[in-house]
Amino acid sequence: MELWFSERHTSNVKLSIRVDRQLYSGKSEYQRIDVFDSLEFGRFLVLDGYMMLTEKDEFIYHEMITHVPMAVHPQVKDVLVIGAGDGGVIRELARYPEIGHIDMVEIDPLVVEVCRKYLPLTSCSLDDPRVQIHYEDGLKFVRSRADAYDLIIVDSTDPFGPGEGLFTREFYGNCYKALKEDGILVNQHESPYYPEDAMACQRAHKNIVQSFPISKVYQAHIPTYPSGHWLFGFASKKYHPLRNLDEGRWNQRGLTCRYYTTTLHKGAFYIPAYVEELLRDVE
Repeated sequence: MELWFSERHTSNVKLSIRVDRQLYSGKSEYQRIDVFDSLEFGRFLVLDGYMMLTEKDEFIYHEMITHVPMAVHPQVKDVLVIGAGDGGVIRELARYPEIGHIDMVEIDPLVVEVCRKYLPLTSCSLDDPRVQIHYEDGLKFVRSRADAYDLIIVDSTDPFGPGEGLFTREFYGNCYKALKEDGILVNQHESPYYPEDAMACQRAHKNIVQSFPISKVYQAHIPTYPSGHWLFGFASKKYHPLRNLDEGRWNQRGLTCRYYTTTLHKGAFYIPAYVEELLRDVE
């Protein structure tokens, strides 16, 4: 008998992956958590029926949400990561020796526990001594911070359930306050392709534009996410993601990535016409 995992992308579209076996299933205070092992994508994490990452393509998401701001900001020392219980963002940040402290705020301790056990390739840097994990609501945490961070990365789930509050104008305004005078905010911005996801993109972009003087959107192609076309938001008090990109400085680091390059960095901000129109409607 064949076992398949299917995620509904719209009422007419599903993504199905053949599963070798189920490694874990449990329910926390906040959500259902499942881990599967597949023949094509390796192990993958599912929250409330929605795929969060697979071992095969998670590097695309985590490299693009992390290295884009790191190649722009000249000196990141203090970082806040909201969500990211799988550890992928922490793994990429840990490659930068100049970072002195990382606050990681994850509402669900069980997500971290499960990822430590079943997704070691992603969670491998959660024990870095620079990382302090806070198990609390990201919206409440950032509300109590001011002028504290050079970089905030919002690696949230979709804009419903536990992650719903991380897409509001109040939240982005609090992020602005929590950043230093030249701070950068990067967030996952959903997919622009299917209508329901596109509306979430517009809401997030509208709220960020109202909070930050510089607000741009960039893209990546992630096979297992809805439509495969995914957006990220780049917002800053000072730095422009292209004009302030320091290719020479970043390339001299010698970091090896499987997706990100400084050439790709520039191209990622040249978004398709339909996405430009989508965002222009709310700016």
